[in-house]
Amino acid sequence: MSTCDIKIWHTWALAVTHEAGAYTERKFNAEKTGGEPVIPSPNLDTDLVMAHIKIPVGLPADVENQIDIPKEHWHNEEKEEKLLERCPPGHEGTKLVDKPATIINVSGTIIAWYLLDALTETTQKEIRAATNLLGPSLETSVKADGNWRYNQEWFKQGSENVGSTPGCINLSPAWFQQGHENLPDPEVFTSLKGPSSENILKAIARPAAITSAALRVMHPQQYFTGLRALSHLGDKALSKELPQMPETLQYWASVFNSLSIISNRETPNHRDHLSIPECFDILTTVGNYSDARMSMPSLQLEFRLDTRDSAKCEATDFDPHILTAEHRTQQPALGTWD
Repeated sequence: MSTCDIKIWHTWALAVTHEAGAYTERKFNAEKTGGEPVIPSPNLDTDLVMAHIKIPVGLPADVENQIDIPKEHWHNEEKEEKLLERCPPGHEGTKLVDKPATIINVSGTIIAWYLLDALTETTQKEIRAATNLLGPSLETSVKADGNWRYNQEWFKQGSENVGSTPGCINLSPAWFQQGHENLPDPEVFTSLKGPSSENILKAIARPAAITSAALRVMHPQQYFTGLRALSHLGDKALSKELPQMPETLQYWASVFNSLSIISNRETPNHRDHLSIPECFDILTTVGNYSDARMSMPSLQLEFRLDTRDSAKCEATDFDPHILTAEHRTQQPALGTWD
């Protein structure tokens, strides 16, 4: 894969992310093949070096035909039951996954990664700090009715009113306005236009680098595609003088172009029918809790999401809309990179 057209300014946070990705890839390959230990770059701090990928084992899942389910059935329980009957997962009952694992379909393609202890306590503190800065935006995001993603019915207050403010917001240095007849230029999302935006971006820089480095191992093509898109976006932001975008891109440390922060919300079973089956989304959990679960009913799998866990989920030859989360806990703070 050619990367000669990718230009990352050395002043960008993404430059450190790229170094972290290269180190993670070399370390992963060395551990897999029994090669010599890999020396990290002096530009990487301890937490980035410690958050390496552990090679998980594979779990089989018969899901080859699930990608053909029509989008209009993404929340139809009857259709889901028929799908499960047609494409059984290969085991009886619901299986709890609580060790690092990859989920593999019948053609041998990895459709999900599940990693534990991917974030150090220092990194978790930074995420909590960023979430606290976003408290006012999180609070105003919750609505009395409407879409379940923001409906107050699904949000829970932390125990004794401690923990992160319930809410759901997006962060993006370049948000595309869909549904317009004449597609405008992308713009910095509203949540990053305030006076705390630089502090927010600095607080999420390390977890952004960790998830991006993981993507370099899990899906190199998507990693370099994201890197190339942000590189081109930087050129366009300068040439077209897009408001606040050059400054925001300087501190944006992820190869993903958006982050959804979900705080203290239970999520119903659903299909995200706008996702691309060939790409990963990455879900990272942070919080003081021990009884959270992410459920994939069509695979009859539940993943344990306890403190310091990180679940990586993708769909290559598997419909990602089946990804669901049921957080049976009081204080989860979630980040979904997509």
